[in-house]
Parts: sequence; structure tokens; C-alpha cells
Amino acid sequence: MPDEQHLDGNALAGPLGEIFAVDVTAAVGRCASCGEAGPLAALMVYPAAPGLVARCPHCTGVLLRLVRGPHDVWLDLHGALSLRITMPPHLAAGEAASRSM
Repeated sequence: MPDEQHLDGNALAGPLGEIFAVDVTAAVGRCASCGEAGPLAALMVYPAAPGLVARCPHCTGVLLRLVRGPHDVWLDLHGALSLRITMPPHLAAGEAASRSM
């Protein structure tokens, strides 16, 4: 698959934006295959599958699969050891806690 034409991880912005309240393409994911970390926007995204398949740009391991059906979205992050998402200031833990009081 590495020799197939792919998009960059920014192709995930719209589909992931429908699920998450923050821009997840800026999140840092760590590959379960090689251990390299980087922003999701740097992943190689293959849109020709039944959904989107995002691969590590270092080892081509699959980090993410996203398939959308008429009423559901399936998100598989099995290939990611971790996903670090920086929260915008208005959603930070301190402000969220103070608003709930």
C-alpha cells in the first residue's frame, strides 16, 4: 500500500471534526508499530478503502481507520499507542470545572 497515492492527514479534519469538539489533526499520535510520534495531519491517508485508512509516514503501519455509515461512525485507533490532544483554553479542565459550578 505505501506506493499507492495518498492524501495527508488533513483529510481527516472533516470526518473527525464530526466526532470530536477539537481539531484532532493537530493531536500527536504515537505509532504502535515503530513508536514514532507526530501530528495526525502528517499521516498518509488512503481514501479508496471502504473508509479512510491512515498510515504512519515512518513505517506505513496503520494507525487509524474511520468508516462512516448512514447512522454510525466506526473509529479504530488500534495502531496508535496514544493520542495526545491539546485542548483549547475555553475547554481546558479548569474552566470546564468552574462553568459547571
